Amino acid sequence: MAKAADGGVTLAVASGKGGTGKTTVAVSLALAARDSRPVELVDCDVEEPNAHLFLSPTTFRREAVELPVPRVDLDRCTFCGVCAKACRFGALAVVGRKVLFHPELCHGCGLCALACPERAIRETPRAIGWIEEGDGRGVRFLHGILDLGEPMATPIIRRLKERASHDGVTVLDAPPGTGCPVIETLKGADFALLVTEPTPFGLHDLRLALEVTRILGIPAGVVINKNGIGTDAVERYCIDAGIPVLLRIPMDRRIASAYAHGIPLLDALPEWKKPFLGLLEASLNGANCVR
Repeated sequence: MAKAADGGVTLAVASGKGGTGKTTVAVSLALAARDSRPVELVDCDVEEPNAHLFLSPTTFRREAVELPVPRVDLDRCTFCGVCAKACRFGALAVVGRKVLFHPELCHGCGLCALACPERAIRETPRAIGWIEEGDGRGVRFLHGILDLGEPMATPIIRRLKERASHDGVTVLDAPPGTGCPVIETLKGADFALLVTEPTPFGLHDLRLALEVTRILGIPAGVVINKNGIGTDAVERYCIDAGIPVLLRIPMDRRIASAYAHGIPLLDALPEWKKPFLGLLEASLNGANCVR
């Protein structure tokens, strides 16, 4: 992913599991940064986006996301099966004098059309979801929505990142887990904030998330949310792994109540702006160390 000409920085907020407070951290980070520099928040959890609930953005652009899928001209097709053999995802099958197409398996790579010796395949667009752009409380905002029943989130995440300006600070709110959508979100980021909980489950999923950032070569820091509910195992692991704990957010009923009502943490508890500005600076310093 190309960097902005003015040295924009991309920060990804991720976690190995859902419910850790990842979106709370991403939204708070964006709101803390808006007074001092251009900032945009990109919600890459296209299957269950929720960052818009906290920013209430005004949408000014909506764009469909489409995949190019094959359409077979049966008048030219000789049913040789070359297209089916070329498709590594099993989206095409030739049975007798029929060509079966499974759209949910198609990745839109176009190899079947290139492989067809009779040039009997042309590509047509198929919508799988859309992206929206807007502005919410001084933060440029983008999110994507995957259509119900569609299995592939990565094309929408890729389009979101292409539409991001990368001018100033770009905050990517990643999907939970460590699968393909998370990897697509993290690719090209300058720094990753891994949000976890001080519990055995939190430690297990932190290990997985940290391994992904290391494979991708992305420096990372940890945010411990709901601090105080478990043990110090996460803290000890971070020391052994050489990964800094950049912020600790306590288990606080006021924070949970604000989240449940769609109120950003910095609105409910303004005193948290300073710690999140510190988190922002620590993240930017971590990113700049390897730029």
